[in-house]
Amino acid sequence: MTDRPRRPKPALGRDAARWQEPSAGPGRPTDRGAGVATEPRGADRTYRVKDAYRPRSAQHREIDVPDVYDHSGRLLFTIVFWCALATSVELWWLNTPTGSIRSVADILVAGGRLTGLVGGFLLLTQVLLMSRVRWLERWIGAHSLLIWHRELGGALLFMILGHVALIVVGYSRIAAQPLLPTAWSMITTYEDMVSATLATGILIGISLLAIRSVRRRLPYEFWYFLHLTSYLILLLGYGHQFATGRELSRGGFGTWYWAGLYAFVVLCLIWGRIVAPAWFNLRHRLRVARVTAEGPDMISVYISGRRLDGLDARAGQYFRWRFLTLGCWWQAHPFSLSAAPNEHFLRLTIKVVGDHTERLRGLRPGVRIFAEGPSGVFTAERRRRPRALLIAGGSGIAPIRALLEELPAQTVVIYRARNEDELLFREELDWLAREREAQVWYVLGSRDDAGPRYLFTPKGMRELVDDIRHRDVFLCGPSGLVNTSVRTLRRLRVPRRQIHLDPFEF
Repeated sequence: MTDRPRRPKPALGRDAARWQEPSAGPGRPTDRGAGVATEPRGADRTYRVKDAYRPRSAQHREIDVPDVYDHSGRLLFTIVFWCALATSVELWWLNTPTGSIRSVADILVAGGRLTGLVGGFLLLTQVLLMSRVRWLERWIGAHSLLIWHRELGGALLFMILGHVALIVVGYSRIAAQPLLPTAWSMITTYEDMVSATLATGILIGISLLAIRSVRRRLPYEFWYFLHLTSYLILLLGYGHQFATGRELSRGGFGTWYWAGLYAFVVLCLIWGRIVAPAWFNLRHRLRVARVTAEGPDMISVYISGRRLDGLDARAGQYFRWRFLTLGCWWQAHPFSLSAAPNEHFLRLTIKVVGDHTERLRGLRPGVRIFAEGPSGVFTAERRRRPRALLIAGGSGIAPIRALLEELPAQTVVIYRARNEDELLFREELDWLAREREAQVWYVLGSRDDAGPRYLFTPKGMRELVDDIRHRDVFLCGPSGLVNTSVRTLRRLRVPRRQIHLDPFEF
């Protein structure tokens, strides 16, 4: 066991939270179990751990620490990406005769061809990143794939708009015509230009709505179906590339190279989006077992199925769940497992925030489920150190609670909530703390209260977890909590590779 966390210094004042071990219950020593924090605002009462409670779950699966986490998959993908991009650029170079670029117009057209090739390659990469093939998610991680997808999205838009602008201006100078007549002539006379124009319009629309401040105001369902139209860009742009692209329309290596890229991406898309999910659901036949209320706006859905002991899933991962009942069947939402997978059931815990999640309250036992996954690398397999610190806020406790089942002894959990009524899985966490020789600290109060604010400072965090630099840290919760925690961890010099995130976003 680690040493008991030290109390913060009394200089914090009357409104500071005070930290102490819970009093011993019958048959339980005082140096084990869950740590608790008194409620802020100078209250004297301390939350006491209830009697031992054993949740109905399978035996724990403690995941061994790998000697060195294997990054070869990510490295291989990065190398292949840059080599394939360089090959695409090389095709332009080989198909540009020496001395053919003489005037400004020639430079503009050559730049348009080059940006078109790079843009086409980035479009294929974008689709591949979101194809949901398991090998890619295991190599890179679902969250990293999402970040790469967003970053490449801006480069893709820049390349496509640059391609359009350079080509139109270049041909306008060659033909000595105004820009608009030149653009109209190209659209109406060149093969597959209408479809390319539609693809460009769709890309611009998606990019504008993808701006974070705009996207946050969109319903998840609207954004999901809008994003599906990105596949139209791939379909509409295919004919344009092979019909008018000099590097692709002449046959030879360039044509076969790009045809191979398209075939590979389409096969990955079909496998990840159709074949693998269909096989998964035929094998496991998931159904709703029961729905229980965890709080005023929180529910847990228990799921039964076949061959759950052979389910290749880990605590901390999530699935995209589609409940095949009236009003729910047409939407698939990502929810994390709130208990480690076991041979008896799966459990997900959902915060009721909209029409869809409100309908889930009324799910009846026996309702069929179509699930896609598992996804995510927020798992115990990713840790590098023998010990771990888990930080959760709000409904982010769901994957954190599941992770606690697969992490070794002496894990520390910090659970942030505004008040006692918002605490989920209190009895389960306390039982797991005793069984796993862990410590669970409930940090209650508003974000402006002195106690919680002090805890999320380098000094406060170090007082609670004095060996924090030698732990892996798993964070899940609202962006404010995650960002504040990451800043504190970095100031404590916790290496980035030991910080694992599962933020709330879509």
